[in-house]
Amino acid sequence: MDISVHARLAPPRVPPAGSRERGASPWLGRGAPPSESFQRYLELERSIAAAMLPMGGGIAPMTIAAAFNDWSAHLATSAAKQWELQEFLLTQCRRAILFMLTGNDGSVEPLPQDKRFDDEHWHRPPYSWLAQNLLLAQQWWQRATINVPGVTRHHEEMVSFGARQWLDMLSPSNFISLNPVVRERTWREAGLNLVRGMRHAFEDAWREVLDIPPAGAEVFTPGINVAITPGRVVLRNRLIELIQYTPATEKVHPEPVLLVPAWIMKYYILDLSPHNSLIKHLVDHGFTVFTISWKNPDADDRDIGMEDYYRLGVRESLDAIAKIVNHTRTHSVGYCLGGTLLSMAAAALGRERSHALATVTLLCAQTDFTEPGELSLFVDESQVSHLEDQMWRKGYLDKHQMRDTFRMIRSSDLIWSYRLLNYLLGERQPVNDLMAWNADGTRMPFRMHSQYLRLLFLENALARGQMELEGVPINLADIRAPIFNVGTVQDHVAPWRSVYRLSHLTDVDQTFVLAAGGHNVGIVNPPGQPRASYRIRHWRMGERLLTPEEWMADAHSVQGSWWTAWVEWLRRHSSGHTQLPQMGAPEAGLPLLEAAPGTYVHQR
Repeated sequence: MDISVHARLAPPRVPPAGSRERGASPWLGRGAPPSESFQRYLELERSIAAAMLPMGGGIAPMTIAAAFNDWSAHLATSAAKQWELQEFLLTQCRRAILFMLTGNDGSVEPLPQDKRFDDEHWHRPPYSWLAQNLLLAQQWWQRATINVPGVTRHHEEMVSFGARQWLDMLSPSNFISLNPVVRERTWREAGLNLVRGMRHAFEDAWREVLDIPPAGAEVFTPGINVAITPGRVVLRNRLIELIQYTPATEKVHPEPVLLVPAWIMKYYILDLSPHNSLIKHLVDHGFTVFTISWKNPDADDRDIGMEDYYRLGVRESLDAIAKIVNHTRTHSVGYCLGGTLLSMAAAALGRERSHALATVTLLCAQTDFTEPGELSLFVDESQVSHLEDQMWRKGYLDKHQMRDTFRMIRSSDLIWSYRLLNYLLGERQPVNDLMAWNADGTRMPFRMHSQYLRLLFLENALARGQMELEGVPINLADIRAPIFNVGTVQDHVAPWRSVYRLSHLTDVDQTFVLAAGGHNVGIVNPPGQPRASYRIRHWRMGERLLTPEEWMADAHSVQGSWWTAWVEWLRRHSSGHTQLPQMGAPEAGLPLLEAAPGTYVHQR
């Protein structure tokens, strides 16, 4: 059975992948590719900019200016929108005055995820007035930044996002004098909470400068108390370590499982503590498990592209697994961007009529980037060009830049709530294994990240059938293996409706699961969680395709972890049990190397 993968990713309208100019980025313009002289001048421009521009991951100034100008100019010329906002302003003022006079506590209710004003102190004047005024202002600015005639959708979303950022910053909960909880704590402790908070702020700044994990994260070290499922590295190349895990049962299913995590994170989110390790859960249920552990790239890796992640990651892993388990088919699992890469591989293998994959499981993985969520706020032509200039300096996207982007998306939780708890109340939230993993960031090579943003976010080339492997277009409709697709309700990175779009791009049997939680918590969701739940529905080829809303109405809700349903699904697509496979294959050039979690996971 031929399960080898011989393909090279070649994006549309891009110079040949064999040409590996230093830091060359893919050209995805709408006209002819740029001239050689332009490429040389572009390299010179970036070299000059790298020496002059400050390092950082902020939004491109031109992007901000274009969004604000688009919104303000169209607002200034739309009398209808101005009249609406004036009328709504009077309405909000009346509501604010009525609330102050009557104490109507139900004037405006915060969103369910907004916990800033939950404390009972906020329900009494004058603090209730402050909270209510902020909520009324949020409603007005939301009305002011949407549905302005003539404003592009992207600019509208950016201005609305910016307004939310400013309002979050100006919330009375952020100020000592306006926050009754902080005032009461300061009075009761004679200001010691602020002394502790100042110490916490200095400690955080010190750790940030020295690139030290946040306070409390040091107790979670891969190989000691996280990522401790027994196994061995059986393959190492310049980009991955392939880890094979030691069986925990007397017999195993013949089909192994290959996990393809995202390279924007360390792999061990799938192998945290023993009680919430997805890898251990699979091993304990009789599966032979392999996982890819990606290298943390440095400046020497600036020219590594998506094709390298495909060839050195998925391809070499499948070839190695075939040698170890005697050419059987593989259950493949891709998480986040790793799932996007896996979908490309599955389409390429399907086109070749290969039987390498028994099943495909995608965890919070987008394949259609038409509506990619709030990350799209930071991706347009101007922003990508700005980011390429930023990456040119070091040859990679620094982990702090990616972290700051995610913090901005969830600023209420990750910035202001953190500041309130740690600096104003003087408390430290205990760090758990997931939080410590989240602080263990990775970098991304210049070429790969540029291709990722341009090909997937800007061009949506995968969903449009314009991605190429070995010069041949791949199409998601070529996937032949059954799919288990998981989205999460509160995902800010890969919104579940975007994840669900795969159901309209493939023809194979699919099971879609919508799990409670967010991008990480919804996936790290072991059995036994008291509030865990999910919705599930199977779709078979030939049935009518459903919209996300129709799917939601038709899918049945289940209490518990989706892991249970998934393991049962894997069993149904496996072929009984067999003897334990060998660890590695020294005779085939796959000797046993370091013990899990290997060496790449420790790179900082």
